[in-house]
Amino acid sequence: PAVLMPQRDLLLPWLSAVENAALALRIAGTSRAEARNRAGALFAELGLDGFQHAHPADLSGGMRQRVAFLRTLLSGKPVLCLDQPFGALDAITRGEMQAWLADALRRQARTVVLVTHDVEEAIVLADRVVVLSPRPGRVIEQLEVDLPRPRARTDTAVLALRERALDALHLGASPPGSLR
Repeated sequence: PAVLMPQRDLLLPWLSAVENAALALRIAGTSRAEARNRAGALFAELGLDGFQHAHPADLSGGMRQRVAFLRTLLSGKPVLCLDQPFGALDAITRGEMQAWLADALRRQARTVVLVTHDVEEAIVLADRVVVLSPRPGRVIEQLEVDLPRPRARTDTAVLALRERALDALHLGASPPGSLR
């Protein structure tokens, strides 16, 4: 059993942020009060404290994405399929959310299939990176990421794996003066 988090947040406009986050718990049969309490307890961790009762129209795009991300995690499914979950976030919030996800998975291990165009994000978060070709998508490289956590984008080993992935796509570092 898996749960998919699509690129768009798909929040229900008539529900508050906490009710949207709690939706997966409600569908699983958790009482409304318990679901709201469990979801609401995580709002501060995601930088959403004080917005529990806001409706989606009153939230920024990044805030909406964080509510959707919380809903996905609260589903409790053993496999999470995340389709560019941080794509709508600014760089600072994206880094915070990546760190939060890494920590959440450390505390509650799950299998995550993360679709991203951000090579560093994949290497920082994943144990294995599968590099796909442009259309039609086919596997052109698989990288095992056997590095200690937490990982930083600037770690030498992360940068080396990044270059391997980009080289597989023929997007590696270009010689000075070349146009690529």
